[in-house]
Amino acid sequence: MLSIVPTPLGNLQDITLRALDTLKSVDCVLCEDTRRTQILLTHFGISKPTVRYNENDDASVRRCLELLKQGKHCALVSDCGTPCISDPGWKLVKAAAAEGLPITSLPGPSAVACALAGAGFTGGAFTFLGFLPRKNGKAAKLLGAAYGQEHPVIVYESPFRVIRLLQLIAQTLGPDTPVVAAREISKVYEEWLRGTAASVAADLEKRKKVQGEFVIVIGLPEHKEEQNEEPDFPY
Repeated sequence: MLSIVPTPLGNLQDITLRALDTLKSVDCVLCEDTRRTQILLTHFGISKPTVRYNENDDASVRRCLELLKQGKHCALVSDCGTPCISDPGWKLVKAAAAEGLPITSLPGPSAVACALAGAGFTGGAFTFLGFLPRKNGKAAKLLGAAYGQEHPVIVYESPFRVIRLLQLIAQTLGPDTPVVAAREISKVYEEWLRGTAASVAADLEKRKKVQGEFVIVIGLPEHKEEQNEEPDFPY
């Protein structure tokens, strides 16, 4: 059986009781980085074999799949957050499903959901693009198409390219496009930068050094956000 187990984004207290129970019960843990995962397991007093899972290595995928076919109960984790969401894991899940092997996915920490909830933009539909292509032309095309659906767009970015990304958003979607840049979610230096694409880019440019991973939530202009407000449905 394959259990997809989300792990904390930064604050170890964010792990769920079910995730801990699963990690304690599995035969082994398939992980992106065995050293990172071992720190997590040791913190919670869990002793389990760890196996490196490398999505870019077909042999690694086959090796992990073979463990599942042998009847092993394996937990799939990434360095942080939910596996398969801009993180390794989907190839193994797809291969396991094709073999008819049992799969379960645990709810838990997700930078996408956390950033969208904290952004304060209209709820409901949104588009998650993960990390955009490095080339500006391709990135701008993706942004334009997604934003044209008229609901929030969420992207990940590193501290080394976040200013360039915000400038690209301003050039492609307009300098007054509302954005929220969530930095280091759940960690000691968590920070939420709110404003327009142009103003947040300018704020970051003033810093001597930009650090931490970013989740950028791109909102709609106020008049479009009001149009997209979802009606209340009785349940």
